[in-house]
Amino acid sequence: MKIVLVGGGKVGTALARQLSEEGHNVTVIDTNKARVEHIGESYDVMSILGNGSSITTLSEAGVEEADVFIAVTGSDELNLLCCMFAKKAGHCHAIARVRNPSYSHELDFIKKQIGISAIINPEMAAAKEISHLLRFPGASKIDTFAGGRVRLIKFALTERQGLDGVAIHEIPTRLKSDILVCAVERDGGVIIPNGNFVLQNGDQVTFLATQEKAHEFFQRINMPVRPVRNALIVGGGAIAYYLSQELLENHVRVRIVERDPARCNVLAESLPEAQILNEDGSNRDFLLSEGLESTEAFVALTNIDEENVLLTLFAKKHSKGKLVTKINRLEFDDILAGLDLGSIVYPKYMTCDYIVQYVRALQNEAGNNIKTLYRILDDRVEALEFTVHEESRATGVPLSQLHLKKNLLLCCITRGDNILIPRGGDQIQVGDNVIVVTLEHGLHDLRDIVEE
Repeated sequence: MKIVLVGGGKVGTALARQLSEEGHNVTVIDTNKARVEHIGESYDVMSILGNGSSITTLSEAGVEEADVFIAVTGSDELNLLCCMFAKKAGHCHAIARVRNPSYSHELDFIKKQIGISAIINPEMAAAKEISHLLRFPGASKIDTFAGGRVRLIKFALTERQGLDGVAIHEIPTRLKSDILVCAVERDGGVIIPNGNFVLQNGDQVTFLATQEKAHEFFQRINMPVRPVRNALIVGGGAIAYYLSQELLENHVRVRIVERDPARCNVLAESLPEAQILNEDGSNRDFLLSEGLESTEAFVALTNIDEENVLLTLFAKKHSKGKLVTKINRLEFDDILAGLDLGSIVYPKYMTCDYIVQYVRALQNEAGNNIKTLYRILDDRVEALEFTVHEESRATGVPLSQLHLKKNLLLCCITRGDNILIPRGGDQIQVGDNVIVVTLEHGLHDLRDIVEE
């Protein structure tokens, strides 16, 4: 597909890399000469120096023939303007990143008026993910499928869980838990396990279950399941605003530490039920005086990654609460993985995942659409949800007779109101939603899970 991408920042660069690796013809537009040269030299894409809202620049990029147009500059208004011009000049699907909370209640109206296919708000998505984590604090990562009914949950295995030396096939009978272990991180590698795989303390385990089954499983392995009742948030940006709204609706006590007095006034007006504290979040004595040691959740949301990391490490030393750390840069995730920072949230990954999912779904509109896509475990594993629209070599055959690709696990089938952890005798049917976890990147269609 021909894709025009405006904005060569962190998200734009990550998208250019991912989309070009998947075989798309990508053209990147940016006003920063250094960015344009870096992207053009580093990836198999065409890069143009220019303004994405200029019809001349858009024509040079070939927007008239483009299938998809993506605007991820630092300005919401510029992104919307670029998409509007692209829709006028061509017949492409247009996707815009819009982050300002002022637009959050108007997104449907904006989409309809401009004709944009999708609007992405990474800060709102990050806030929802953090909210899920604070409602289920034993998990270090939660991804949702089937409209929130099915969850992919990651946790660290310690002596407390009593699963060291237990084979995966023993879990349902030993714990009477209907869950499916989908991936295990061990010694820097990732394994898609079979039933004979034996768990070890120190493993990072990712499993799939309904919310109720996950709750029961965590109770049986001595993991915390009670939602947090109070949260201390450092940094009063857009994510803090969206998160506080979610938490206050769930009767969680919220305190936000923000150093900018003007921003504190804005937060105080828009979040009257929250406690807004005008102070430098890196003031350790202040954090301790405000009850850091007793808080049930500490969330580091400043705009500086290094500050978030140090704040979380300080909180870990003084608190037993749930820790959440926001990270903007994508380049150092391998280093951060070696630090115990609780749950790490990458808003920029969420933007990339959504757009890659959307583009893949466009490639097979008549086939088996990708409904949901997550790149998990440091981008080494993909978890995908397919909607089955038609019969194929993957349907109507008992799963035990399907020759699935290596390093791939068919985790779940949702059929109407029923959620199935699949067994060998089950079959995929038209109308099902099917969840797959795989080490292979680039699956576009359900047919791709079967060996040729």
